[in-house]
Amino acid sequence: MIKELTGRFKRIRSEQFLSRTYCAGYAFVGMGQHSLTNLYPVLSYLGIPLRYVCVTSEAKARQIEKKYPGVRGTTSLDEILSDPDVKGVFVAASPSAHFSIASKVLGSGKALFIEKPPCMSSSELESLISMGGFAEVGLQKRYAPAVQILKSKLSSRLDKALSYDIHYVTGAYPEGDALGELYIHPLDLVNWLFGKAEILSLRKTADNDYVLMLDHGGVVGTMELSTGFSWDDAREDLTVRTRTGIYQLHNTGSLSFTARPAVVLGVPLEKIGLAEPRESVLAERNSFSPVLAGNIVYTQGFYDEILAFAEAVEGRKSCNLSSLESLRDTFSLIESLRKAK
Repeated sequence: MIKELTGRFKRIRSEQFLSRTYCAGYAFVGMGQHSLTNLYPVLSYLGIPLRYVCVTSEAKARQIEKKYPGVRGTTSLDEILSDPDVKGVFVAASPSAHFSIASKVLGSGKALFIEKPPCMSSSELESLISMGGFAEVGLQKRYAPAVQILKSKLSSRLDKALSYDIHYVTGAYPEGDALGELYIHPLDLVNWLFGKAEILSLRKTADNDYVLMLDHGGVVGTMELSTGFSWDDAREDLTVRTRTGIYQLHNTGSLSFTARPAVVLGVPLEKIGLAEPRESVLAERNSFSPVLAGNIVYTQGFYDEILAFAEAVEGRKSCNLSSLESLRDTFSLIESLRKAK
């Protein structure tokens, strides 16, 4: 009986997965390490049909055609945009080229998925917004299951965030713009969780290092941003204090909640041995079971962000959590940091 039920459940689950098909044409601009590691595997898993991959060299374009049968490698974005069968375009190229590419894709009337940053300034962002059309920005943390749970908890009327502390530290980043390409993640995360931020204090401690205090209309937070640590121990740790307890988010792999200890007549019961902190795990990546929910590409949000884009292109119900319009406050905060001495 149990074996039969288990088999039926597995069959239903696989049939549901197979029934989700994608018929529109798609193209991908760029084939760097990030997209190969995090985006292309999701496209393959979902069965999203790529017609084109656009790269910068003819030699690489020919290699793509050998590696991916049925996919045309090209160095011409215009070739892709002139194909009426292509409905959605993924862009993960050099960040400095994103604004130009995004403008052309939106101008062609095709749906755009673009890795962060979509552009380099607020004025460019407004230019892209004014073009209309469907655009989703690859800010995967917004789609991460643990972050989704945390946002839901903080949105509850039963609780209210009071303060937070976040540390985003990595190794050196000489190959690009740390503010726009790395720090956009924690800056966007706190704006998305707590609302528009106002800088209360700011100290630039090194070329790419910042310590700041932010106010989100009553929720106050401190933030450390640094490339002065190590990539082997790079981390993003967020602690949120609320009326009922403390949430702790480590990267996007785990989320826990510790209830606020009871206090009677001003006396904390834990200090006199009458209470112990109660910690509950709300989300944690299972690295043992080989299932989708335990895959780091899923827990980091890459799966759900690409799924949301593809579902929108296919005309099905979808939720775009990272529209261009939603990045206004994030870009405003980044530009404030750029002015720091």
